[in-house]
Amino acid sequence: MPTLLDYRRRIRSVKSTQQITRAMKFVAAAKLRRAQEGVFAARPYAREILRVLRSAAARMEVAVHPLLERRPEERVLVVVLTGDRSLCGAFNANVIRRATAFLQENASKNPQAIAIGKKGRDTLRKRGWKLAGEYLNVSAKVDFLAAKDIAAKIAELYAAHEVDAVYAVYNEFKNVLVQKLRTEKLLPIDPGVLISESSQTGEKPAASGAGREESLPKDLSSAGDTLLVDYIYEEPITEIFDALVPRYLESEVFRVLLESAAAEHAARMTAMDSATRNASELIDKLTLEMNKIRQASITKELIEIVSGAASATS
Repeated sequence: MPTLLDYRRRIRSVKSTQQITRAMKFVAAAKLRRAQEGVFAARPYAREILRVLRSAAARMEVAVHPLLERRPEERVLVVVLTGDRSLCGAFNANVIRRATAFLQENASKNPQAIAIGKKGRDTLRKRGWKLAGEYLNVSAKVDFLAAKDIAAKIAELYAAHEVDAVYAVYNEFKNVLVQKLRTEKLLPIDPGVLISESSQTGEKPAASGAGREESLPKDLSSAGDTLLVDYIYEEPITEIFDALVPRYLESEVFRVLLESAAAEHAARMTAMDSATRNASELIDKLTLEMNKIRQASITKELIEIVSGAASATS
């Protein structure tokens, strides 16, 4: 039977753990706030590059680019976004489970993966899947240069016909309590991305320099309709389009990295908050048990004193 000393040691241990989990919760909350700010700051860039890309595509008879080429999916690449550390609930496990299932479903298509995050890298390597690349310590502080390197690697593999389709498996940030697991196709770029509402209705853009603007559907910011600006292009439109398509891929990779990082920090904050509350409940339970033992010990001593006094008087 545990003694009072055992209970006191256990309570001290749980309190120490509670302090750690509470501190990790506050750290995750601060990182989550910065990650959310990064998502909001990236939206204007993504919106404007999509607007210019659509404007350029609307002025070309046929939009041609290696990243737009569509071919049979005989070789697939999946970008797996996990964290570098654990203690974030089922965040890493869900992504790894989905990525593993995707690789198994496409086992006949010579699948390979790019692992972003130590947890995904270690698991995929252990299970024997082919890795085309690995990037660690990305989610701690998402940087556009990292997204640019990853996008360049993906574009290189696709343009060289080493892969025929590229997918991303990641957790999309919804709010602090909800992260949506997604499998999203990155390449080839969907031609529908380059089509505005005006193009779908058959309207023609005005001549370059006329200053006419046309409506577009809601973009990533979902704040309302955007306008297709009739830019004046000094360089040939094909050269501008060839430079814009990789930029669009970079912005998409950057967005996915930001979403995954925010979802990881939210999952860690939620997990640490739950651990802190569980530790508090355990401390209360241990304290109650300790008090019961102490009360029983006091009652036993009182009985012994009363019994001794009774036998002395008799």
